Amino acid sequence: MIGIYLFGVALVALFIGYPIALTFAGLSLLVGIWIEGPDLFAFMSYRLYNIMENTILMAIPMFIFMGIILQKSGLAERLLEAMGRLFGTREGGLAISTIIVGAFLAASTGVVGASVVAMGVISLPVMLKYNYDQRLATGSICAAGTLGQIIPPSIILIILGDVMSVPVGDLFKAAMIPGLVLVGCYLLYVWIFTHVNKGSAPSIPSDADSKWELIKDALWNIIPPLMLIIVVLGSILMGIATPTESSALGAIGSLVLAKLYIGKVEWNMISDSAKETVKVTSMVFAVLIGATAFSMVFSYSGGDTIVEEVMSSLPGEKWTFLLLSMLAIFILGFFIDFVEIAFIVVPILAPIAELMGLNMIWFGILIAMNLQSSFMTPPFGFSLFYLKGVAPLEVKTTTIYKGVIPFIAIQLVVLFLLVVFPEYLGFDM
Repeated sequence: MIGIYLFGVALVALFIGYPIALTFAGLSLLVGIWIEGPDLFAFMSYRLYNIMENTILMAIPMFIFMGIILQKSGLAERLLEAMGRLFGTREGGLAISTIIVGAFLAASTGVVGASVVAMGVISLPVMLKYNYDQRLATGSICAAGTLGQIIPPSIILIILGDVMSVPVGDLFKAAMIPGLVLVGCYLLYVWIFTHVNKGSAPSIPSDADSKWELIKDALWNIIPPLMLIIVVLGSILMGIATPTESSALGAIGSLVLAKLYIGKVEWNMISDSAKETVKVTSMVFAVLIGATAFSMVFSYSGGDTIVEEVMSSLPGEKWTFLLLSMLAIFILGFFIDFVEIAFIVVPILAPIAELMGLNMIWFGILIAMNLQSSFMTPPFGFSLFYLKGVAPLEVKTTTIYKGVIPFIAIQLVVLFLLVVFPEYLGFDM
């Protein structure tokens, strides 16, 4: 039971607010020395070297760099402004354009924080100016920003592919249909909300000379990132390149787009983007190193065996296991980040899922869809904090919470459909 106690103490430490990587590494070191002595960590250096040699994880910094370059080049601003002018003349048009742009940014950057901040800075003030319902405005921005969790190239899908030992390219392929279904459900909700609540999202007068001018402007701002999406995702889906190779293409492509949008690429922009990439990547890999020590001690103490025996003996077999695992991930998402869940909880659940004969690609997409909710669930959802940080003072935190609840419900409905009707969402069970 030492492993179970270790897991419980680690969760409590995270809830209190101790640094994630230090919590995992420190507790593992203390417990490991207590139960076995320093010899338990004799092969830790080899585990760390395997992390350094892992070519799949090399894609993470390159995709992060790609997203930061595109954000600094003004891609998000141009997309939002063009789509806002195109759809703004109809009720709910700004919310619709925000969700569509969120899907584009997700497929071309995969960086949730940058997407939420960009849309919060640009779209939210315009929505408030034209008396949009604050719940709809904030909810649509948070929901659109978190699409980067499920729509490839998603950092969480890369991490899950490595943790679950499944091809990242297969996860990318499998995530496309559920991601598009989720976008469609978001748009449907906005349409229903604006028709039920008349005046909640008024149309915005346009100063364009013609509709064709708006379409041409939108296409000019859509086609370049669309070409980048085709290069990055198309090369993976068609089997031309691995995710790591395509991430390198994406990093180069982002610099080309930056040149296209702003005329020239300043060295300061590249340097700042590289520094931000190092910060984010260091956070991910610090957690991974701590999680590696944690999982080693957890397995040595027999904690994984206990969890496997308990889960395997439950009535209902795989359906009970699915229900409990999804519920556990959803609840943990209220309090801790998706990176910790992916590195600590998933390695415990994945062997059990494989033992029960579950489709591991399907199981990975279920986890990714569930983890997406962790970015939006009150009180600690990261998207909520990102948006609150850039929102005007009149937008209350409770308003943001109320705004995201319908979108969280939509995510859970799509997750349920993915469990019950996997064959209709692209999975051969």
